[in-house]
Amino acid sequence: MAAHVSPPHLRLSFDDLPKTHVFTSRLPPDPAFPTPLESHNAPRESLGPRLVKGALFTYVRPEPAKEPELLAVSQAALRDIGLGEGAEKTEEFKDVVSGNKILGWSGETGEGIYPWAQCYGGFQFGSWAGQLGDGRAISLFEATNPITNVRYEIQLKGAGKTPYSRFADGKAVLRSSIREFIVSEALHALSIPTTRALSLTLLPHSKVQRERLEPGAIVTRFAESWLRIGTFDILRARGDRGLIRKLSTYVAENVFGGWGNLPAKLTADQNGADDTTRGVPERDIEGNPGEEENRFARLYREIVRRNAKTVAAWQAYAFTNGVLNTDNTSLYGLSIDFGPFAFLDNFDPNYTPNHDDHMLRYSYRNQTTIIWWNLVRLGESLAELFGAGSRVDDEEFIEKGVQENNTDELIKRAEGIISRAGEEYKAVFLAEYKRLLTARLGLKTQKHSDFQQLFSELLDTMSALELDFHHFFRKLSSVKLVELESENGREEVAGRFFHREGPSGIGITEKSARKRVGDWLAAWRARALEDWGENKDSEREIAMKAVNPKFILRSWILDELIQRVERRGEREILHRVLNMALHPFNEEWAGDREEEERFCGDVPRLQRAMQCSCSS
Repeated sequence: MAAHVSPPHLRLSFDDLPKTHVFTSRLPPDPAFPTPLESHNAPRESLGPRLVKGALFTYVRPEPAKEPELLAVSQAALRDIGLGEGAEKTEEFKDVVSGNKILGWSGETGEGIYPWAQCYGGFQFGSWAGQLGDGRAISLFEATNPITNVRYEIQLKGAGKTPYSRFADGKAVLRSSIREFIVSEALHALSIPTTRALSLTLLPHSKVQRERLEPGAIVTRFAESWLRIGTFDILRARGDRGLIRKLSTYVAENVFGGWGNLPAKLTADQNGADDTTRGVPERDIEGNPGEEENRFARLYREIVRRNAKTVAAWQAYAFTNGVLNTDNTSLYGLSIDFGPFAFLDNFDPNYTPNHDDHMLRYSYRNQTTIIWWNLVRLGESLAELFGAGSRVDDEEFIEKGVQENNTDELIKRAEGIISRAGEEYKAVFLAEYKRLLTARLGLKTQKHSDFQQLFSELLDTMSALELDFHHFFRKLSSVKLVELESENGREEVAGRFFHREGPSGIGITEKSARKRVGDWLAAWRARALEDWGENKDSEREIAMKAVNPKFILRSWILDELIQRVERRGEREILHRVLNMALHPFNEEWAGDREEEERFCGDVPRLQRAMQCSCSS
């Protein structure tokens, strides 16, 4: 067998990367600054907050940064974009990520690629919030990795005011920038779909007023797309039918790579949990004439499916995004815009990392429901297009929209499509969630009984005994099946999963806690034996440790990291934590061994289930 040869790693700089601006070339700009040159020649202060209509973006340049300090760079992100090793050490790199250099633009001729900020709206905590948009994010260009051929939109967060800043300053504070920089890469390392972070830059001369005066920073981040459900929300709220159609077409053709890449129509015998419906020509639903799915229905279903898989990954790895507004829900199905977020410590389904979320709307338990609520808002924006069925390309419909004589038919069809998409959402979510939990429990196969006897019972046990979610899976990986043969053995092993202070929870004793965990271990042992047989502990342990991280980016670690970087001026701690986040399944990281074990150990009792604010 031929040895595996890694693809060559090109030594490219930002300037060398193939760059495009498909987004701004295909979609309408802010009519106040319809060309890059008009924006470039305008005073920077004239590009500040106001309502923008009939557009999906505004040309706007970053504010200059004085003496920026490059604090950290993700080497994984560097490679994925296509930049060469050492590119981050060049002055060009530092100038680009601090907003001090615009690549691909000629100020003399007005030609090339010019930065932009997106326009969108959103429902925030269930209420319509109007125009929102990139209030502090400015996209620089789209870059394509020459090896993988993946195109990313490179963006600066914290680079200054845009028309969408409302009453804010367009800045980002260091603490929130550290949080987003690290968690973006941590999620990616766990194979959870997410936007990415390339670099973190301190702005030493920028003082930003939040609850207190704080240092400013810029996160250079990237994603296949920064479009959100809120992008459609604002168009629907303004009744802009033409732009909804134009944006839908753009998403299908330029984000998802063409209509043929979308799922085909569901038939009566498909539950939506697999990918067998992709790329098949659309056709009428058998037995339901008049409810045919056109291409816009399939676009909707693609977005639904992507988000179902992402929220399944959140649930399987106990990640909680504390602000799941529609403007924070990605059309591409990415984890996006990290304000209050956290990985659970003790398993508490009602936990929310947002201390302003008193109704627990965005708690861990509610994430699946809330993402579907957001997707229904998207369905309402696209309803006219997929409700039109086969008439969607008729000239009369394109020009005038729904007519009174076919309103009832269109509404019925649209409601049916959204309803079926809801069933598909559930099916895709459950299939992905079961797949991930099956792997985390070290099983090779799935049985119908696993969901109740293993998954649900384990989560109920964790909640009742206030056990640490992530430590349970990692420690379970190392358990030998022979240790679980007797009841006494199982109850002895059960103690490994308790906190240092022992088990807790209402009405819980150590004896009852050991018995409950031991009973679950008996059921797990039986299933592990079915799938692996005898004497396969070593193989199973390797498989389990490949999906059960030793290091998780806990809130208390981030809190300490921020204090040490911001207050004490430490820098190396940032690199050490980033390295752990990029390699969460390692046993060690060749750093400060004592510190590594502390970060991977029992969460300090008074620092469990921390919360934070939205301000950043």
